[in-house]
Amino acid sequence: MTGELRVIPLRGMPELEQGDDLAVLLVEASSRAGGFEPGDILVVAQKAVSKVEGRVVHLGAVEPSPRARSLAAGADPRRIEVILGEARELLRTRPPLVIAETRHGFVCASAGVDASNAKGPDTLVLLPLDPDASAASLRERLHELTGAEVGVVVSDSFGRAWRVGTTDVALGVAGITAVLDLDGLYDSAGYELHATQIAVADEIAGAAQLVMGKLDGIPAAVVRGLRLRGDASGKDLIMPRERDLFR
Repeated sequence: MTGELRVIPLRGMPELEQGDDLAVLLVEASSRAGGFEPGDILVVAQKAVSKVEGRVVHLGAVEPSPRARSLAAGADPRRIEVILGEARELLRTRPPLVIAETRHGFVCASAGVDASNAKGPDTLVLLPLDPDASAASLRERLHELTGAEVGVVVSDSFGRAWRVGTTDVALGVAGITAVLDLDGLYDSAGYELHATQIAVADEIAGAAQLVMGKLDGIPAAVVRGLRLRGDASGKDLIMPRERDLFR
């Protein structure tokens, strides 16, 4: 894959609004960091994509259902109602905590509904309707503006069932490999690898998060030095239900 990589934060992005041309703003931010290079992978926070796509809910317009009220446990039932609307299935609840499968197939807290870095205390940001389409559209627009062939990852922070803390993962992917399959290859000791798949798109998202942070207002970063061109999808990272041992 590489001997060395760099992770470059894209600073100076403005607060994003619905309808903004995110690609133009990213090109401007990248120019301040030296511009894009062939093979670069651009990682963009999901909230940046969701904001320009209008995936924002104002709680004043939400009427909570009886189910939302029963799950709220002292929290705002309007927020629970929004979560229910984004969930395909509730997998675990410990009110007001909800672990849900989203319409995309992601399993995460609150069906990806989040108030952090939103616009005010009564505003929630939802996941993009189609993160892969968002990544592909952004990649195409960046090529249009710069001529550069870059990969794109739309990332978000997810928790892990058996580990403390969150890490960023890839929701949408365009122009790169998402899963590196090493099955059938041999390690340095001559052992043939079996069932060895590396979630490289998730690793890229996690690396980018180290320079983006949660509090620094940096919604994007460039990961440089990897050779991972491909035609993958964020859906490639979703565990198929028939292989899921923990449902």
